[in-house]
Amino acid sequence: MSSSTRPADNYSPLYFLASLGAGGLSVSFFMYLFFWVPHPGVPVPTFEHIWAALTTGGAIQQAAILVAWIGIAVFVFLNLKYLVWNLRAFSAFRRTEAYERLRNSNGETSILAMPLALAMAVNGMFVAGLALVPQLWSIVEYLFPFAMIAFLLIGLQALGYIGDFLGRVLAKGGLFDVTAHNSFAQLLPAFALAMVAVGFAAPAAMSHNTVIAGIALIGSTFFGFASIIYTAVAAITAFNSMLHHGTAREAGPTLMIVVPIMTVLGIMFLRQSHGMHVTFDAHSAPVETLVFLTRLMTVQIIFLSLGLLVLRRQHYWNDFVFGSKTSPGSYALVCPGVALSVMLHFWLNKGLVASGIVDKYSLAYLAISAIAVALQVAMIALVVRLNRQHFGKSQPGAAVPAE
Repeated sequence: MSSSTRPADNYSPLYFLASLGAGGLSVSFFMYLFFWVPHPGVPVPTFEHIWAALTTGGAIQQAAILVAWIGIAVFVFLNLKYLVWNLRAFSAFRRTEAYERLRNSNGETSILAMPLALAMAVNGMFVAGLALVPQLWSIVEYLFPFAMIAFLLIGLQALGYIGDFLGRVLAKGGLFDVTAHNSFAQLLPAFALAMVAVGFAAPAAMSHNTVIAGIALIGSTFFGFASIIYTAVAAITAFNSMLHHGTAREAGPTLMIVVPIMTVLGIMFLRQSHGMHVTFDAHSAPVETLVFLTRLMTVQIIFLSLGLLVLRRQHYWNDFVFGSKTSPGSYALVCPGVALSVMLHFWLNKGLVASGIVDKYSLAYLAISAIAVALQVAMIALVVRLNRQHFGKSQPGAAVPAE
């Protein structure tokens, strides 16, 4: 029977990555404000700092602020739009036989894209609040406990899905297809836990309440190290399978999932370090931060290079991005570019500038910032392309049931 269908109508939980990518882009625009707008005495810029810079700053700074405001507003909207769409689609998907098949396959971990997107949405709304809502900082101490409760609930949801999966495959042998483990798709749970951890760490960096900051340090450490353990185990076993069977073609983009995991965990550690410095009088030198971030970027560049190499050899871009084929896993391509853009901002400002190696707004500073912005622009173009492919106007064709 012929009907109008879109690729997104053939639902997969991986479509939560469409929401995730938009949320990540909203945070990438906040980097303009975080590093280019003065905010003395406050760990992050607020609406008041931004407004003061907009009304008194130079033309370039004013333009950057306006672009950041527009970018944050647009991509937070898209983040929430696709999150709501996914939650509705997932609710219907759970009543299908395809869902039961998914729950009894390696693909069960794709469900972890939901808590990952939920955690990103909370982070994105907090960023939007700081940038766009006047006087938010005056009540932020009252918001931190609610934020931590939200992240705790999302984290428990993620652990619940992970427990279901591991309980099924570890309690009895033969239920996990090792031959289909030839990608980094199984690192999605680690990414979800890392996103919870970085959100949990925000009050550690920003709260002046010792108890709140302490709880945030403990909670973010738990979820952060749970993510690190899961990443190590899943990556080692997956690499072994890839060496034997090659990389699963549609899951090729997951080879670069280590890039956003490193950025998210890196920001978590920076938030923890700032909180330990301000609240608990524990100090570290800026050059230590530079070396730490450089180590993380080294890991990112290695896995980014590996992923791009495999995607090029498998002609992934020609088929699934610029060609006629579609795969919901293509949205995993957005996260590495956004994550590397954000990491470059931190590496430059918290590492090179803070250590005195590069002067702020020097030629070297502007060149590195330009690379970060270029990556961001490329990911915006990719999101526009993928959204048009998967959620654009329906095309006449045979209706395909969700798998």
